[in-house]
Amino acid sequence: MIELSLIGIGTGSPGHLTREGVAAMELADLILIPAKGEDKSDLGELREMLCHKLLRRPPPLARFEMPQRDSRQGYRQGVEDWHDAIALRWEEVIREYRAQRPALLVWGDPSLYDSTLRIAERVGRRLPLNLRVVPGITAVQALCAAHRIPMNAVAEPVQITTGRQLRENGWPEGVRRVVVMLDGECSFQTLPENGTRIWWGAFLGMAEQMLIAGDLSEAGPRILAARAAARAAHGWIMDIYLLERPD
Repeated sequence: MIELSLIGIGTGSPGHLTREGVAAMELADLILIPAKGEDKSDLGELREMLCHKLLRRPPPLARFEMPQRDSRQGYRQGVEDWHDAIALRWEEVIREYRAQRPALLVWGDPSLYDSTLRIAERVGRRLPLNLRVVPGITAVQALCAAHRIPMNAVAEPVQITTGRQLRENGWPEGVRRVVVMLDGECSFQTLPENGTRIWWGAFLGMAEQMLIAGDLSEAGPRILAARAAARAAHGWIMDIYLLERPD
């Protein structure tokens, strides 16, 4: 039986890993490092930095190229095919290293708007797999802590959604506050600016951390400019934001 650990690493800060997460890394006999192309090479390097910074004796670190997503057959089918291809890569690397306790470091948290669990389920169809999920600090927690705000207003619900859902379906019904993740297209631009507030953050918990908050009409353009400059400087950016519309 192969013991696969999915370990939440927050937004990349060593402080976002729990003691349980570090212990799981120390028990691993292989850590998979996905490479997402030249423009996101720092993501793999940050994972490797965490291993060398936190572990006394890091296990083998196996970099592998991530397949590209093809959405020509539609978004959902493209995601399904992509997950199938990633699962095959995982399986190939695990077999190559004959790993019994592989681990994967997951940005944010493995249980929150992340496909890692779905990919692991596919691997388990072909390999005898026992799956362990170790949570870390989520990007949502890091955002609210950085801005020193609660996620929800008093006695009100909050919804967590994606940029694509916000663009295609607009503001979710029944909520005043919305947390938006996985938004590479700054979908807040599609919303009316009638008093909507935004709290935005990128590289949360890291030395490069960036925070902007205010009315969407004023803060939105500043976020677009800051995001573009940071992406040009680093080759990648991971950001998240919370929106609140008036009563």
